[in-house]
Amino acid sequence: MPLTVGTAGHIDHGKTWLVRALTGKDTDRLPEEQRRGISIDLGYAPLELPDGSRLSLIDVPGHERFVRTMVAGATGIDLFLLVVDAGEGARPQTHEHLAILRLLGIERGVVALTKVDAVDPETAWLAEEEARELVPGVEVVRVSARTGEGLDQLRVAIRRVAGSVERTRADRPTRMYVDRAFSVTGYGTVVTGTLWSGTIGSGDVLRLEPSGRDLRVRSVQVHDRDVDRAESGQRVAVSLPGVERRQVGRGEALVARDAYAISYRLDVALDEIAPIEDGARVQVHSGTAHVPARVVRLGERFAQLRLAQPVVAARDDRVVVRAETTLGGGVVVDPMPPRHRDGSRVARLADGDVAGTITGPVRLETLRFVLNGELDGLERAGEWVFSASWLAAYEEELRARIETADPIDPGIPLPSEPWAEDVVALLPLERRGAKVYLPGAVATLAGRDSDAASLEAELAAAGVRATKVEDDELARFLEAGGRLVRLGGGHVIGAGSFEVAKDVLLTECRAEGGVTLARFRDLVGTGRRDAQLLLERFDADGLTRRDGERRVLRRAAVPGRD
Repeated sequence: MPLTVGTAGHIDHGKTWLVRALTGKDTDRLPEEQRRGISIDLGYAPLELPDGSRLSLIDVPGHERFVRTMVAGATGIDLFLLVVDAGEGARPQTHEHLAILRLLGIERGVVALTKVDAVDPETAWLAEEEARELVPGVEVVRVSARTGEGLDQLRVAIRRVAGSVERTRADRPTRMYVDRAFSVTGYGTVVTGTLWSGTIGSGDVLRLEPSGRDLRVRSVQVHDRDVDRAESGQRVAVSLPGVERRQVGRGEALVARDAYAISYRLDVALDEIAPIEDGARVQVHSGTAHVPARVVRLGERFAQLRLAQPVVAARDDRVVVRAETTLGGGVVVDPMPPRHRDGSRVARLADGDVAGTITGPVRLETLRFVLNGELDGLERAGEWVFSASWLAAYEEELRARIETADPIDPGIPLPSEPWAEDVVALLPLERRGAKVYLPGAVATLAGRDSDAASLEAELAAAGVRATKVEDDELARFLEAGGRLVRLGGGHVIGAGSFEVAKDVLLTECRAEGGVTLARFRDLVGTGRRDAQLLLERFDADGLTRRDGERRVLRRAAVPGRD
């Protein structure tokens, strides 16, 4: 399994010399590094192990001014090679680098006690004991890059640790944070980085985030060798046509499209070295990016990091928080949280209780970065997710509202919330048009027989004259039973009178080919308003249509015509 090992340790403790002795490659490639004799940027080399396996090795600067570069290199490594000078012992950057490794969750590695050829046995023994106390349980190997002492034992120790490491991100979508970008004649822009997860091969189309460009991969190399496809855990160089060198920088990432959050906020579970105050201005290291941020405390354990620039992130990523020195770090609980203080929500998410954070339907899109594809304890309807307990309470609420509805129309309007249509479809309720009913519900007068009888008597007395009715539900019920006909504006007419008016209309139209409003008014013996209401109802029923000033029968209303 491909893995990456990263160096760590104080300046001048021999990291680069040790890497050169182990790999045969000088990782100080910059002229300034060679002139000053110190590492300034990240260096890379392949490390051959005794069993024939190959690791990728990252050499990091040890100077305190370049700690942010060290973090960029350490992010994504699988095991560490902590270098301690046998003559000096642990120094400030030894401790800080070790703290950063712990904050990044990198727990396995080897300690190389360097320059043992330059100290007496007692000094070497004291330095070894100090190293064992500094990193309990980690193997310490005495080495000398100058004489070659201990190099074979160090390779064996690294191989032993590598065999116990398992990459937990390997099966996730492709993600490679860029730590270097440059131009190569014939290849164009080339970016390098540690492949965190997934694979990369020629012809792949990946997205450069957070700048948001879709790019096609021309070719891929692993330690200067062309490969068809690079795997998670390898150091990778990717040739990207169609993008200028100046458009790519450290901190961006090549990712599978839409697989990761592009975040201006991160909710994290904090692991503090020094107190991180609410409102503190800090630098947040995420992937190979480092961005200014403000800390919003969410209780003792959690904080929301509000970033000045977006980063590419996912749940369970680790970040480092620094000011003048390293203050702490954290595990990302939600890479795209809402912008408010809610410590209880973050605590539930940290415990894996996503359902407990939901008080009603939430768009799946807003939760997908904390769900990791899992919907345990949640229900889904279309694009909405919600807890089973919320759904049960919502069904109970709807049933209670339906039971108080007028028996003449024992339903309630479909709720207006944007999720209502999808959610109601899950419930054992009936949807009829724009209303929701209990299963099998039927309309009844339910003690309003006298109201119905009174209205029908009033309509019988009115004949073809329209009657205004305030009780629309009662009118609908009686119309469904064929006992009246509703006209516009809340007016109704008795069913028998409506049929009389209809017969008058049909007789006149068949004889004269049509009828005007004035003629129809005179024929039925009613006022202009009532005649207009009747004609509009005939139009709505598909019996007639307007033709200038007249109503004429539609084809379907004329016997013998197609």
